[in-house]
Amino acid sequence: MVKPLSWLLVKKDWRHGERLPRTGGVIIAANHLSWTDPVLLSHFLYNHGRWPVILAKSALFKVPLLGKAVRSLLAIPVDRGSAEAARSLRVSSERLADGCAILFYPEGTCTRDPRLWPMVGKTGAARLALESGAQVIPVAHWGAHELLPYGEKRPRLFPRKTFRVSVGEPVDLSKYAGQPPRADVLRAATADIMAAVTAQLAELRGEKAPETPYDPAGR
Repeated sequence: MVKPLSWLLVKKDWRHGERLPRTGGVIIAANHLSWTDPVLLSHFLYNHGRWPVILAKSALFKVPLLGKAVRSLLAIPVDRGSAEAARSLRVSSERLADGCAILFYPEGTCTRDPRLWPMVGKTGAARLALESGAQVIPVAHWGAHELLPYGEKRPRLFPRKTFRVSVGEPVDLSKYAGQPPRADVLRAATADIMAAVTAQLAELRGEKAPETPYDPAGR
């Protein structure tokens, strides 16, 4: 269902898909712009040999029909602001051990940056990478926000939009190997991951990224 819709709704500008590992557990870290980008990005990943396992809000699993579909896609429920949030990382680790590709949005939500650059990321992806040893592949995309801007419910179908994707080289987290998962270590590793995603987005946009990522907490 997704592929025909994706081909119909948007044009494609897909770059560096050969950088995606075709086998083995891997963490795919991406920026987040629109409610549509998980669908469009999943099409890209599927066409490049990976089935994306997505972390999704637990509320989606309770919606009739949609909940059943989400579960059948091997999505991992996330309970925000709950002690159960750690459970999603445990399940993600198990899926990585099984050779899955986990699609992570380290920002945790669509960016609030006024210019739509990636925000400061949350530390879940970094923690999972350091604990599991899995590669982190940075992936940036641009264009989904033109199809459906964040907060809107009616897509802007015309003129037909272009969905651009760029895959980066694996993020080098070797300097954190063997270090305890302290807050400062996780924040530094997260910053490296987000910097790699932002670099790919700068390439797609043909613009210079801001030197300091937007922090919605104002820190």
